[in-house]
Amino acid sequence: MIDQLCFLLVPGLRDSDPGHWQTAWQQQAPQWKRITQRHWSQPDLDGWGDAINRELRPSDPPALLIGHSFGALAALHWARSHPQRVAGLALVAPAEPLRFQVEDRILPQPLPCPSLLFASHTDPLLPFARAEFWASAWGSELVDIGEAGHINTEAGFGDWSWGRERVMAFASTLR
Repeated sequence: MIDQLCFLLVPGLRDSDPGHWQTAWQQQAPQWKRITQRHWSQPDLDGWGDAINRELRPSDPPALLIGHSFGALAALHWARSHPQRVAGLALVAPAEPLRFQVEDRILPQPLPCPSLLFASHTDPLLPFARAEFWASAWGSELVDIGEAGHINTEAGFGDWSWGRERVMAFASTLR
C-alpha cells in the first residue's frame, strides 16, 4: 500500500535545516513532497494549511503527513479539515498548542486517521506528560524515544534512519 500514498513533509518554524532528518528523508526519497512558504517564522496554522494545499493536488493519493514541531500541529489541523485526503499522520515532537496560543484550534479529540506521536522525555517544547496526554486524546500511538531533546539537528537527529523505518512500517499499515 505504500506505493498508493503521497508522503508530505511538514517542517516546523524556520523550516528544517540541511542537517535535519526531514531534509535527509527527502533526499533519500525525492518523490516525497515538502511544503514551502515565505513566512517560516510566523506560527500560523492557516498559512501552513495553505502550503499543504499547494503541495497536495486533489488527484494525489491519500497523504501521509509527516510533521515536526509546529508543522505537526499544522498537519494535524489540516487533517481534521480534509479527512478524506489523509491516510495517516506522523507527528514528531509536536509543539504544545498552548505555546503558540492555538489551543482553541488544536483540540483534545480523536483524529480522523491513524497516527503516531514520537515524543522525547527532554523535549523543551512538549513535556513528556503532555505528549502522553495528547497521544491519548488524539488516539495516537505514542512512540517514546527516550531523552532525545526536540528530535532535531541540535539534538543529533540528522539522518534518523530508525525514525524513517518506523514511519515506513506505519505507512505499510495504512489503506
